[in-house]
Amino acid sequence: MSDSRPPCQCVLCHDYGDRDRMDNFLLRTIVHITQYGWSVVLVPGENDGPGWAYTLGLWHSHRVPELAMFGRDVYETEEILNGLGRAAAAGWRPADGDRRDDVVRGQAAAFRAADPRWYRALFRGVVDFYRVPPLPVMQVVWPDEDDLFPWQPGTELEFRHSQPWLWLHPRRHPAGRWTRHL
Repeated sequence: MSDSRPPCQCVLCHDYGDRDRMDNFLLRTIVHITQYGWSVVLVPGENDGPGWAYTLGLWHSHRVPELAMFGRDVYETEEILNGLGRAAAAGWRPADGDRRDDVVRGQAAAFRAADPRWYRALFRGVVDFYRVPPLPVMQVVWPDEDDLFPWQPGTELEFRHSQPWLWLHPRRHPAGRWTRHL
């Protein structure tokens, strides 16, 4: 019986001839993926903005999109992404436009497919690990205290800018803290 899953071109599945030159980040990530099925990469916030986190290995292990979350405490985000990773390992398949209840401290989350033109700037680990983008990355978007998502009427401007809108082409995204990474 053959595997009907799309092929994986990551550094675990394919030898690119540079395994002896991998940096500590990639080596540590490979250990996590081998042990747990995925890893969560934390990108700490800077003086003028929040950090973000993203998974690495969900595509390799489960053929589901990698997940990314922005604008919250990175350790809280890590916990949320690990919970979603466990759900993916149990069979859940996130899709663009989905909404899932009780993800972010009792609130829902929405899932939006990220435009691959953001990958090099925000998901360097995805590019380095898989080597053959574009692979699917899904943004986990959290709502405000009124359960409204950033694109919905009634949200405050500050909240609308607290997370990037990665489903937009970078040139269509409003300039600000997220586009400066480009």
